[in-house]
Amino acid sequence: MRAISGYRSSWTILHTYLGLKQTEVVLIVTDTLRLKIAKSLYDTAREMNCEAIMMTMPPRTRHGEEPPDAIANAMRSVDVVIAPTTMSLTHTSAKKRANEAGVRIATMPGVTERMMVEGGLTAKPREVMEHTHRLAAMLKELAEIRITSRQGTDVTFEVNDSKWNLDLGCCREKGCSTNLPAGEVYVAPENCKGTVVIDGSMGGLELLKHPIKIQIEEGKAVDVRGERAKEVLKIINPLGDEARNIAELGIGTNPHARIIGVVLEDEKVLGTAHIALGTNSTFGGHVAAGVHLDGIIRKPRIFAAGREINLL
Repeated sequence: MRAISGYRSSWTILHTYLGLKQTEVVLIVTDTLRLKIAKSLYDTAREMNCEAIMMTMPPRTRHGEEPPDAIANAMRSVDVVIAPTTMSLTHTSAKKRANEAGVRIATMPGVTERMMVEGGLTAKPREVMEHTHRLAAMLKELAEIRITSRQGTDVTFEVNDSKWNLDLGCCREKGCSTNLPAGEVYVAPENCKGTVVIDGSMGGLELLKHPIKIQIEEGKAVDVRGERAKEVLKIINPLGDEARNIAELGIGTNPHARIIGVVLEDEKVLGTAHIALGTNSTFGGHVAAGVHLDGIIRKPRIFAAGREINLL
């Protein structure tokens, strides 16, 4: 049965990606700025004859900030959690503990009503999975990856013992998690050094008119420059040195995603790469900084083992 109200993509999320069953309890975690989207997911779950709960909180102040304890506790007590929120719950202890309890989780930080009807969420799940698996096969067992761009990016990542994660969208097994829209391969690097020029968008800043240049030494952002560098520093400086950790290297694999100023979708765009500052303890790293800020590189070139990797 398809949803008779709300967004068509709500059915795809619940039925196709999460495989929601009538016997399961689903929790919609949202905030006061995403209520229409949350209500569509809630109504669709009810139309599927599932036990549905919706919990609303004030928007968090930054990506990676923990939800209230009442919500964190509830997240561990259901079968499925969907989180259309303004700020990301993806890299929080609440989400990690819920996964460890066997809960399936789809996070949708920054999702907009427009995104529910066009772009990355309209991609065929099989197409996203095929692109993601193809890229992951080329990256596995590599020791080092170098990324360059015409804007000035030239950075090298050590990934020899790091586990590559695949964001496929499909999340039907206990304890799994995904972003929606889906479509990326990502890793918590062991170390990195060089220069990254963010010219797409940046978590908390939306689209960038002018690039942000980040100088990296021994896996830390030692210098941040650009027209909006002060805004980045205002977020990370109060959180200490760990917020400067280069937490992630990610590569987008969704052919329908577009750079629109919402990192949730921007980082999934086929042919882009991104790095993140802050927390990576939720996907293979060791840093819990209370923040996770992704920055998008629009047209990177990626080299490994003496050859260039075809992203398309």
